[in-house]
Amino acid sequence: MSSTPVAVVTGSNKGIGFAIVRSLCKRFPGDVYLTARDVDRGKSAVAELQAEGLKPLFHQLDVNDSQSIRSLRDFLKEKYGGLNVLINNAGIAFKVADTTPFATQAEVTMKTNFFALKDVCAELLPLLKPNGRVVNVSSMVSVRALAGCSQALQQKFRSDTITEEELVQLMEKFVKDTKKGVHEKEGWPNTAYGVSKIGVTVLSRIQARLLNQTRKADGILLNACCPGWVRTDMAGPNAPKTPDEGAETPVYLALLPSGADKPHGQFVQEKKVQVW
Repeated sequence: MSSTPVAVVTGSNKGIGFAIVRSLCKRFPGDVYLTARDVDRGKSAVAELQAEGLKPLFHQLDVNDSQSIRSLRDFLKEKYGGLNVLINNAGIAFKVADTTPFATQAEVTMKTNFFALKDVCAELLPLLKPNGRVVNVSSMVSVRALAGCSQALQQKFRSDTITEEELVQLMEKFVKDTKKGVHEKEGWPNTAYGVSKIGVTVLSRIQARLLNQTRKADGILLNACCPGWVRTDMAGPNAPKTPDEGAETPVYLALLPSGADKPHGQFVQEKKVQVW
């Protein structure tokens, strides 16, 4: 078994995830795994970084496939005896002009951005070694979407005692409400991406709280972040940031020094803790 530290970045064959892997390869003292659903795309992304003189490794991961998640979990357990850094970057967004029915957009977006991330965490967080770091890539859109929620929903999403089960029920309710065409009447904003990222931010707060209760002495830090508006296939060509600039805050959180006790359970943008 290798004692080398290990970092995993989900959804990292392009865009911000790819830039995060590039930065970690330069700065993380261990093995960095680029992961992708599609093996060919993943391997060609690895080859691109190798051409830059970097040494990323590849492991297949489809965050929507529980078997694929478990296969990565077993590999990490067997080869490294755990995990040091997890960056949950995989996500999707429908284009504004997309004509897919809103209820379908809501279901598909929620499945990848919230439920798949939750499934990855369920399998991989138990593998975290002392001083482990977890970064859940959320979005500033989650803050705007929260402001667009009813007062009752805002209260729930800002609660310091909300449980994962309660959060899951709320995310499921959003999808059901969109199918019935009553989501706005029920106090939801008109953004499936935004609501899915509310889920990511709130889940991060819950996960950090649980780590405090179960592994306080291990110095693990877990945060949600916004990479900013970045020029990617997802966000389009007009965004102001390059992918490498978008990677800065996620990488900063992934490399918080050993012994640091904050930030933890926060929503971070431009390396600064934001009010939730």
